[in-house]
Amino acid sequence: MSYRTALTVRPISAADHLAFVRAQRSVSFLQTPAWARVKTEWRGESLGWYDGPRLVGAGLVLHRPVPRLDRYTLAYLPEGPVIDWTGDITAWLDPLAAHLKAHGAFAVRLGPPVRTDTWSAGQVKEGLADPAVTRLTGLSAQWTDPVGARVTRALRDAGWLPQSPADGFGVGHPQFKYEIPLTGRTEDDLLRGMNQLWRRNIKKAAREDVQVTVGTDLKAFHDLYVHTAGRDRFTPRPLPYFTTMFAALTAEDPERISLYQAHHQGDLVAAAVLVRVGAHAWYAYGASATEKREVRGSNACQWAMIRDALAAGCDVYDLRGITPTLDTGDPHAGLIQFKAGTGGRAVRYVGEWDLPLRPMLYRAFDLYMKRR
Repeated sequence: MSYRTALTVRPISAADHLAFVRAQRSVSFLQTPAWARVKTEWRGESLGWYDGPRLVGAGLVLHRPVPRLDRYTLAYLPEGPVIDWTGDITAWLDPLAAHLKAHGAFAVRLGPPVRTDTWSAGQVKEGLADPAVTRLTGLSAQWTDPVGARVTRALRDAGWLPQSPADGFGVGHPQFKYEIPLTGRTEDDLLRGMNQLWRRNIKKAAREDVQVTVGTDLKAFHDLYVHTAGRDRFTPRPLPYFTTMFAALTAEDPERISLYQAHHQGDLVAAAVLVRVGAHAWYAYGASATEKREVRGSNACQWAMIRDALAAGCDVYDLRGITPTLDTGDPHAGLIQFKAGTGGRAVRYVGEWDLPLRPMLYRAFDLYMKRR
């Protein structure tokens, strides 16, 4: 896309930012103005790209100060910004870098919401069954996006540094995700796309009379989430994080975030958090009881969220991060195996990239992060 004049970048109000988000088909919830109120350890700023008087792009920037050098910040745009990634990206990113450097940023980090490769559930299943295949990237992609390849090449040529680690998980957001396309599909289509185990578990939950409701009991969810963290060995977020998240996102849009709770005979057996912006729905957090796992509350929660996303007219149900491993000896393989059972597709995105604006400070920050 070409413009009459060079694009300019300047701060915009949260109201203007939200209006821009609402005009888009799909925007990451990490690029909504409300997300700045969730990430309390960062300073949030909404920026807009202007073609003359017209707002043509927007981004949420989260600023993190350098330890002991508070006037300099890492400027982070998670899963953003919301710009036209199909054209000359330097026309968008050069004025962004100039603006942020002038206002004290020592580096910019961003994660373009642009896919590079897609693999079907069938390919994932075959890869898991083949000992010779250990990674998704060892399989030929079912579909490769030329835009993703072009963006990757343009970022590298412009001096941006890739930050996504080989295992897919790092300090930022994952490069590999699992998604279920919803456009043009019915509930029956979605069920047919799932594997036999998923269909059987959904039916089992229905036979056991597992009741899934949309509720507000964050304390009950958090207790179950902490239990899950202990069992599955991850560090849980504190309850205030979730109360802040629900308050901020709900204030922005009453339908932005929902808590799904599965009960069996009065017992909470599973819970999950769904976030929706426009036509994109995300499974953000989940929790499950160790007792009564046989009633399949987690499958019931997922199926309720998928059905509601479909009914809301969403294009995609996003199960979030996976690692690219297909090595069944790797403990992370269970995650992609579980998600592939829903049908859908594994997707690789462009990943996160850094542009050092003050190289000495950037090197010091990089060293600090590696020592943490």
